[in-house]
Amino acid sequence: MIDEDVITKALPKLAAADSRCFIEFINSLLNSDEMPALSDGQKRMFQMLHMTIWQNPIEEICPDSFESEISRLRDNNTLCAEIIEELSYNEDHIDFIDEPVDLGFDCPLALHCSYYRDQILAAMDITTPIREGVRYISAKNIDVFFITLDKAEKDYSPTTMYQDYSIDEYLFHWQSQSTTSETSNTGNRYIEGTSTVLLFLREHKKDPETNMAEPYTFLGKAQYVSHKGSKPMSIIWRLDKPIPAKFLKKTSRLIVG
Repeated sequence: MIDEDVITKALPKLAAADSRCFIEFINSLLNSDEMPALSDGQKRMFQMLHMTIWQNPIEEICPDSFESEISRLRDNNTLCAEIIEELSYNEDHIDFIDEPVDLGFDCPLALHCSYYRDQILAAMDITTPIREGVRYISAKNIDVFFITLDKAEKDYSPTTMYQDYSIDEYLFHWQSQSTTSETSNTGNRYIEGTSTVLLFLREHKKDPETNMAEPYTFLGKAQYVSHKGSKPMSIIWRLDKPIPAKFLKKTSRLIVG
């Protein structure tokens, strides 16, 4: 059985899921008595689910560990019922088209869906926590940006009060970490476009009403356009896909002169 504290922490994160493929994957696991063979993408979704519930890395996904994990979930009727109810409600109320993003591997993250940081990293085979707002995944040559628009002074130091905002539905202004220069390896990677850059965006660190962490919206891949300055660099990125209209007011409202 899963203890009550684990359930309490996991449910809000699962309740925020709005990816059709992730929702359908979880529901299929909880509603079936069989243990299906997993594709690479499904293994990563299983890692996402594992990190969401247990908050610790899984050593290896194999038939025995998979069956054990799912059995622990299925044995808890209360948790299963709540998860299925929340996810079914979410799926019925998704009001956008989520589509896959080609990252060169079977990645389950879908465009414009909401995910928590540990879920995002698990989908890219990273199961160690990070605090930074950026992560370069060298094995996949991917730069991941975790962007919080409304940076309250109590949550961020002066060196991380960056200026991040959308210019229009395609262009996004982003400020790097204060240690990143235009001549550094990281700065050169951004300018030369030698890595895949992914933008994940949220308005607040915590939801003002619930005081719980907000998930990030996946804005997809972005291409370098131009930059100014150094330490930090102010970079304009062009997204491959436009920011949905319902997000634009949030992403542009903090524009500064």
